[in-house]
Amino acid sequence: MKLSRKEVEHVAMLARLALTGEEIDRFGAQLGSILAYAKKINSINTDGVEPTYHVLPIKNVWRKDERRPPLAQDDILGNAPRREGNYFRVPRIL
Repeated sequence: MKLSRKEVEHVAMLARLALTGEEIDRFGAQLGSILAYAKKINSINTDGVEPTYHVLPIKNVWRKDERRPPLAQDDILGNAPRREGNYFRVPRIL
């Protein structure tokens, strides 16, 4: 699929890219190839094909939630670079 120079410049403007004349020619050819491939993919008959988000039947594997006693406050705050009383001390953000 051949794109005009004006179309490539428009896409570059939408993407906030400043392209040189050489880049416009090179990227125009590349973008044309991408669009031609997308057109080829669109011609494939997908009737009866279930939509999927992944080709493999992957499921999340997590450990079971188990109740445990909480960590001691001194253990948690022991790793803090700075602390103030029973709290983490962090830099002020304005």
